[in-house]
This record gives sequence, structure tokens and C-alpha cells, in this order.
Amino acid sequence: MKIVAINGSHKGKAGNTNIMVNAFLKGAQEAGAETVNIFLAEKEIKYCKACKACWFNSPGQCVIEDDMAEILSLMEGADIRILATPLYFDNISSMQKVFMDRMMVTANPYWGKDKNGECRHFTTSLPPKLIMIANCGYPERSHFEVISHWIKRHARNINTDIICEIYASQGALLSTNADEVRPIITTYLKVLETAGKEIATEMKLTEKTAKLLEHNFIPDEIYIQEVKRYVDNILKK
Repeated sequence: MKIVAINGSHKGKAGNTNIMVNAFLKGAQEAGAETVNIFLAEKEIKYCKACKACWFNSPGQCVIEDDMAEILSLMEGADIRILATPLYFDNISSMQKVFMDRMMVTANPYWGKDKNGECRHFTTSLPPKLIMIANCGYPERSHFEVISHWIKRHARNINTDIICEIYASQGALLSTNADEVRPIITTYLKVLETAGKEIATEMKLTEKTAKLLEHNFIPDEIYIQEVKRYVDNILKK
């Protein structure tokens, strides 16, 4: 079992997104999975030119010389691909979007209607299963609706399945050092480790683990008050 995470946080290893991904991958590793954590913030990935040379002139090869070829090599043979991102303006990060656009190099130029009567690109090889991981600063889980819709559309287009979607609202608390909250975050990260183990062994989450991952860390009202206090203190400096 090989699991590759594509971390689209602009903060890279220092981001809350990586706190989630690290915990998940730790559990997967303990269950025997090979894991790769790729930080887009550490790579040079230029915008796709939409020239389609990778389809018609040099099939499977992009004309842009940057780190995308290295990333594709690291992804090779993956059974599961994790797309991880912070929520930026209701969607995936710009860094993650640029990466996804460059995945055109792996697509088949031919397309046709699927079993539901909607066109998608044909697939010439078995694509990896998908996992979506994201966090946001807001307290409500409804803010992930666009990302959830997007990952479902992406899975349909490459003809694969989504194993699970893991979303953490109140994401700012993932890196907090507050004594009263840290034990709650530690428990949550342990649940993420359990999720990694379950995916690595069973390719699915148990209902218990899935429900535990949906819980907010603290009551919304308290969280909103603490965020306001934090902003006030920053602005006073």
C-alpha cells in the first residue's frame, strides 16, 4: 500500500494542514503503508499553458521545465492520493489548483460519455483512490461544501473513488498551545492516526472514526469570542 499526500498549504510543513496530514500518515505507516508527503510550497510549479503538447506533440511529457516531473515520479505507483489544503475563499488553495491543472499531462485526450451520460476523459490506467483533507478557520463545516463538490467532480472525471473526506473546522486550534484546548487537539490527532490505520488496512473508515472526525473542538460561541480576542490583540501591537 502506497499513500501519497499532496500538501497544498502555502505554509508547507508549518501549516495546520500538515498537522492533520502528519497524524494521518503516522497511523498509515504504523499499519505498514509506504507514505510520501509532498509539500507544494517547496516546489517550483508553473502555471499550465494549456498548449496540450503533452497530448499531441510529446505524449505524457510536459514542455514546462520545473518540479512537476519530480512530483509525478514520487506519485508513481500510489494506491491512494491525498489532496490536502487549507480552505481559501471557499475552495482549495491556489497552489493546489496550479498543481491540479498541471495534472493534464496524465490525462487521456479522448473523452466520451460515462454510464450516467456525462462526458469525462477516458482512463488508460487504474487511477489511485482519493482522500480529501482540509481545514478552515471558520467554525461551521458548511464552508467545505465547494471543496466537497469539487473532489467529487474530480473523482468522476478520472474515474476513481473517494475513500473519505476529512474536514476540520476551527482549524486555527490545531496549532494552539492553550492548556485547556491542547488535550482536545491531541485526542483529535489520535483519531486521525486511527483513520490512517483503518485506511491502510481496510481502505475505509469505521463509522465510529468518521463521526469522531466530524466533531468541533470547542463550542462555536467560545471559539468566535477567542478569535475576536486574538485579532484584537494583533491589531493593538
